[in-house]
Amino acid sequence: MQLLVVGANGLLGSNVVRAGQQRGWNVSGTYHSKRPAFDILLTQFDLREYDSFDDVLSKHDPDVVVNCAAMTDVDGCETNPKQAQILNGDAPGGLAAHCDSNDVGFVHISTDYVFDGTERDPYGESADTNPVQVYGESKLAGEQAVTEETTDALVIRLSFVWGIHRSSKDLMGFPAWVRSQLQSGQDVPLFTDQWVTPTRAGQAAETLLDLIKQDATGLFHITCSSCATPYEFGEVIADHVGNSEELLSKGSMDDVERDATRPTYSCLDVEKVESELGRPQPTLREDVETAWNALR
Repeated sequence: MQLLVVGANGLLGSNVVRAGQQRGWNVSGTYHSKRPAFDILLTQFDLREYDSFDDVLSKHDPDVVVNCAAMTDVDGCETNPKQAQILNGDAPGGLAAHCDSNDVGFVHISTDYVFDGTERDPYGESADTNPVQVYGESKLAGEQAVTEETTDALVIRLSFVWGIHRSSKDLMGFPAWVRSQLQSGQDVPLFTDQWVTPTRAGQAAETLLDLIKQDATGLFHITCSSCATPYEFGEVIADHVGNSEELLSKGSMDDVERDATRPTYSCLDVEKVESELGRPQPTLREDVETAWNALR
């Protein structure tokens, strides 16, 4: 399998590279500005130049492209909606079109923020979308652009992504901040009125490669199976840091002023991917245990 990872220096992209290498696949990648420390064929590529993606395909000759590149700064998207639309909305469709015309498989990464958060049961793949901020609007536009360009795309929605960056070896995302606060003895205020299904990047990478191996197409939610608040997530992290749970304090989303609105509930239902692969998705505690073991 010849796999091309667009955005190989991102958290998810670095994990897709590593997971592919561990399977013996021939993996190559693109990066925007900082070259990752992988011993693979790498090409610098600006996602805004998606019209030139044919040149990248000619150089790498992939069987499948996994698009992990995006503008993920939720508040930044709110203040720069034009750039968000180009990177998250227009570019994915452009990449998909080039892949379709070259008979190359295409995998696109999307988000739980396509939902408005008014439900209190996990969202399935067929649930109505209604993003409440520019980031979600642009990512939904990207989903739609991809499916308009090719009927055989694999679209993956993730939620609250965290994990170990496989080039820098650093823990990234929410757990990295919580661990740092706990280890320095500082108070850690965490929301109790937001619910998410956190996605460990390494788990997501392995799962999407399993879907590629099975020639799966369509839309899948890939997260852990636990719907939890950031406070509950923090409790799990504190268990691993040790003797620090007393530093956690309960907070509210209303305590923080941000440019973009966040949905209060964006848990994703993972029944479809579990059925497709014939196995359960890990719990949040299992994912944290896996990450901490890897960090030792």
